[in-house]
Amino acid sequence: MEVLDKIDHKITSILLEDGRASFSTIAGEVKLTDVAIKKRVERLRRRGIINSITADINLKALGYENPIFVQIRSELAKNKDVIKKLKELDYVLEIYQVLGEYNIFARLVVPDLDSAEKFVEKLGTLDGVLDIKTLVVMSEVKKSKALPSFSLQNKL
Repeated sequence: MEVLDKIDHKITSILLEDGRASFSTIAGEVKLTDVAIKKRVERLRRRGIINSITADINLKALGYENPIFVQIRSELAKNKDVIKKLKELDYVLEIYQVLGEYNIFARLVVPDLDSAEKFVEKLGTLDGVLDIKTLVVMSEVKKSKALPSFSLQNKL
């Protein structure tokens, strides 16, 4: 596991909170120069710690329902084909291969619950899908952008 020193931890925390934070803003918070921050961010990218800096879109404001999580049990021999088909579907935002009775986990967003019902029925017809369980999010309780403190290097 990669660990971060206090400065890199602070830089990544700031960028998680506001991906548009300028190097000079970050520099002011960590008491370094803009150039030093730029070098550290570039090093964090090279190390694979920062993959990208993206926008956090409020899908509810765009008219989508709360997310729906779907657990899919597929035939193991057809698992790759099921995942390939899922990647092509419009409402599917995230797909994970997981261990357990259900071997695929996906996050969907749909405009309304009628669309969700139709979409889940469609998922059930995919070749290789054996069973589906859905979890409809009622409300978001916690969505942290903070890094766990154990990613911080203990010795400096």
